[in-house]
Amino acid sequence: MPQHDHAPNRICPNCSGFAAVAIATGVRLRDGSRDTVPVTCPTCEGAGTVARPMATTAKTA
Repeated sequence: MPQHDHAPNRICPNCSGFAAVAIATGVRLRDGSRDTVPVTCPTCEGAGTVARPMATTAKTA
């Protein structure tokens, strides 16, 4: 029997696939490194991809 090839998930239109980032706060720690805050995309919840219906109906700015 043939295997069905399902369509892959679509890249999130909100974050363009870069779902998790670290943003520098501008504060330096005692060792000289910068303090960062991890942030994830609220649309894809940090996955970088969304289901096909969400990708086609999402609003772009």
